[in-house]
Amino acid sequence: MEKFTTLTSTAIPMNIENVDTDQIIPARFLKATDREGFGDNLFRDWRYNKTGNLNPDFVLNHPEYSGSILVAGDNFGCGSSREHAAWALTDYGFKVIVSSFFADIFKGNALNNGLLPVQVSPDFLKVLLSEITEKSTTKLVVNIENQSISIEGTSFQESFDIDAYKKTCMINGYDDIDYLLSKKETIEAFEKQKTY
Repeated sequence: MEKFTTLTSTAIPMNIENVDTDQIIPARFLKATDREGFGDNLFRDWRYNKTGNLNPDFVLNHPEYSGSILVAGDNFGCGSSREHAAWALTDYGFKVIVSSFFADIFKGNALNNGLLPVQVSPDFLKVLLSEITEKSTTKLVVNIENQSISIEGTSFQESFDIDAYKKTCMINGYDDIDYLLSKKETIEAFEKQKTY
């Protein structure tokens, strides 16, 4: 995984509540076992109409919005536990998802795949969605070390929680195996102290 300390990026406002994992990546696209290519079908049934053409009304198809941060409505990632949802979001290019609530399994899957779920208060989420919708060049600053998210150039800022272990992994670019390997010398020293 890539190291993550601070990200400054424009964002895409998707003010839709209760987005479930089947909407993120429909079940018919889960046949592949490789993580690559899932971004092509992210929000497939919303991004494309029934004839297979881009839906001009869906926010990801609006040319004025771009960036590696998705600001979504409340209760993002509910539904089934498919890890493919995190794969699709990261493969599309998102590094941060902001919502006022995440399903626990989605949150875990996101963190395991280098995607940072930033949970903010409902009031702060409204401010973010409003600012980004009104001005698409608005940039957000996400600082994982300080556990803060802010609107660049303003006083709007809020803290977010993250599991200490996952925070360490993201800052260092570790997956679970990388983390264990980083502790190899400590583990070996402990083993040498043991008597059998």
